[in-house]
Amino acid sequence: MTKFPSSYIQYLAHFHGDRDYFECHEILEEYWKATDPGNKKSIWVALILVAVSNYHHRRNNYPGAIRTLTKAVEIFSDTKEATARLGIDHELLTETLTNRKKNLLNKVPYTSFNLPLFDTELKRLCYDECRHNGFTWGTSSNLENPDLVHRHSTRDRSDVISDRRMALEEKKNRKK
Repeated sequence: MTKFPSSYIQYLAHFHGDRDYFECHEILEEYWKATDPGNKKSIWVALILVAVSNYHHRRNNYPGAIRTLTKAVEIFSDTKEATARLGIDHELLTETLTNRKKNLLNKVPYTSFNLPLFDTELKRLCYDECRHNGFTWGTSSNLENPDLVHRHSTRDRSDVISDRRMALEEKKNRKK
């Protein structure tokens, strides 16, 4: 049994493997909602925001990338212990994200980067997950893959639309 949630390992495999930041967001959002719902200062939210920032940056959406990275950095500033429990070097992460924000402000084009992991068990689990999924750890993002770069506009959203309709109906019914 590992001390790291499988959703976190999957997130890291996508973040460092196929660089599918949209999938990173989906995986950790589901985990966050199941384990720490409503906590907007959760370490899980910070990690989600880093992935979302990379997604925006890769698409040259600098305002979106800056906004989400700024929120992530704010959360990380209050989660030093939680960051360390997740096998991430907090100081190096802060330095890395600060540099990325400077790059965003200067409209430097997207480049892939790795989160500074220090836990050897975590790294082994992530490498295994990458291998299992056919990814190579540390590969640069494929900027020529429109399904990866523009994933939000190419995915099937029927389940999201259905969930929103149901939530609206429930809200209407409560008001009656």
